[in-house]
This record gives sequence, C-alpha cells and structure tokens, in this order.
Amino acid sequence: MSTIDHPSVAKVAAALAEAGQQAAADGIRILPAEVRTAAQAAEALGVEVGAIANSLVFRSRTGDTETALLALTSGAHRADTGLLASLTGADEIGKADADFVRAHTGQPIGGVAPVGHPKALTTLVDTALRAHEVVWAAAGHPKSVYPTTFAGLVALTGGTPADVAGDRQDGRP
Repeated sequence: MSTIDHPSVAKVAAALAEAGQQAAADGIRILPAEVRTAAQAAEALGVEVGAIANSLVFRSRTGDTETALLALTSGAHRADTGLLASLTGADEIGKADADFVRAHTGQPIGGVAPVGHPKALTTLVDTALRAHEVVWAAAGHPKSVYPTTFAGLVALTGGTPADVAGDRQDGRP
C-alpha cells in the first residue's frame, strides 16, 4: 500500500473535503521520508520551521476526568503545559504516550493531523501561525503533509486561537 492510500491519510483527505477545504485535500503531499519533527518537515518542504503546525496531543485532567487536548503549535517554539492548563481550565496537562495518541486520534505520533480523528478533540491553535501565509500540517502519516492557513486550521478544527508558548523561541514577544 502506498502512503497516499494509507487509511489515516484517506480519512484526513475526506475530513478536509467534507469541511469545504478541498484545496487542502488536493494539496496533500507525500514526502520521500518520514518527517516526525517540525525541523525535518521544514527542511523537506524548504520553509521556515515556524510555518509548520505541530499537532501535539496532551493528556488533560480535570478532577477524575482525563481527555485529550490537541495543541496546534508553531514549529518555532514549544507549548507551555502550565499555560495550556490555564487556557483550558484543566487541573493538569501532561505528555501523552504513543498509545494514548493513537487511541484518541487514530494516527501515529509524527503524523497526527488536525482532523480525521475518531471524535473531535478540544483544540488550541497557536496564534504564532498567523504570521505565515501558508502553514503546513501533518496529514495522518509521518510522510504526509498538506498546506493550509491559520484561519483554515481554526475553521477546520473549531479550535480556539491562543498564545500557547510562554517562552517564545521565534523572536516574538
């Protein structure tokens, strides 16, 4: 099976088309090698690392309830888990392991797309992505990406725009 035929990539393409983002679905690109980090994706695409939308899944706990939180962050910096907790009202935000990520997204770490999950996830979209005319997001497999925009990510996910990095590494205040 080729990567373009991978079930996760097909789900992402269908979700994009269903959301009225056919151009994004048609723009899915299969790269020659896996790109599991923002730096690898930026290098493969020839773009700034800040134009890569990292799909980071976290464990979010409030009381006795644990859910998944998706933070779409600029590849130029790291998400601040304390800030994420404050933004979402969670008691605690923690790292998710590969099994948790796959259970909540149906996709592997390094290929998690903003959509195509078994059910919608609470999503924060990093406002730093607004600075890029084109933003690249994973498309369900570590070798697949697609072009979109900050506004496209917000509309697609129903996400909340937020500054998710307390200590910016992209030179912005």
